[in-house]
Amino acid sequence: MTDNILDNIHINFDSGSLWIMNLVLSLVMFGVALEISISDFKPLWSKPKALLVGLCSQFILLPALTFLLVFVIEPLPSIALGMFMVAACPGGNISNFISYLSKANTALSVSLTAIATMLAVIMTPLNFHFYAMLYEPSSNLIQDISISPIEMIKLVFLLLGLPLMLGMYVNYRKPKIALKIAKKLKVISLVFFICLVFIALYNNHVIFMDYVFYVFWIVLIHNLVAFSTGYSLGRVFKLPEDNLRSITIETGIQNSGLGLLLIFTFFDGLGGMALLAAFWGIWHIVSGLILAAFWNRKSVAKETIA
Repeated sequence: MTDNILDNIHINFDSGSLWIMNLVLSLVMFGVALEISISDFKPLWSKPKALLVGLCSQFILLPALTFLLVFVIEPLPSIALGMFMVAACPGGNISNFISYLSKANTALSVSLTAIATMLAVIMTPLNFHFYAMLYEPSSNLIQDISISPIEMIKLVFLLLGLPLMLGMYVNYRKPKIALKIAKKLKVISLVFFICLVFIALYNNHVIFMDYVFYVFWIVLIHNLVAFSTGYSLGRVFKLPEDNLRSITIETGIQNSGLGLLLIFTFFDGLGGMALLAAFWGIWHIVSGLILAAFWNRKSVAKETIA
């Protein structure tokens, strides 16, 4: 039986590496935003159903179902905090690429990424704080740490909101240059970010190896719940297949990189939280590619939302 060591240890990640990680995540978001134009928001006004379903899946249903999952499996409090953090984050930066491979509605995927990122400035801190305080074991742990939701909102804005607005502005002023920069910047910054995550895990490989199986099965189940949430909600609202795939991917591919940075910044790399988010960041790439490979072999009658 796993003891509570993860609730008491902190992952070693120095301040210099943390600043680099902040910068890289901002560059990743800037690279994504370079390919987003004002016209991508047109579907919000013309055919908002799919977008509203996608946002509801990400910011309302997934955090709520994560709370129920935590209540059922009763993980260590720090692991529960990590699950709440990941569920509160917006869609991950590779979701648009996974949607493309899955023959999903990429226009919907891009719109959801942009709008969810904007909403995340408020929704990520609020969702995390609400569910973390609602679950008693994690509430007891978080009270010992004492974080400010306002400070978290400020950091999320700097990491996601500001780079998103700057990238969209460059796209508006110089669209051709923006697209050229985006292709290289997204790949370079994303690879760099993944390397930093691996370095953090390697520097703490003893803890990593001790809890690899305990954390992995929780991440696996949580990720399946996330994919199932998007897929099921899309079915309930009878969305076309390509829209359904996009919402499934946007809900199942979470921005765990943002979660990691918030964990290192506000929780001093709390063991269970950091390992959960790091595992998620690795696994959702694998699970997303597996899902994309499955859907890529199945044709779909596309219905755009633009």
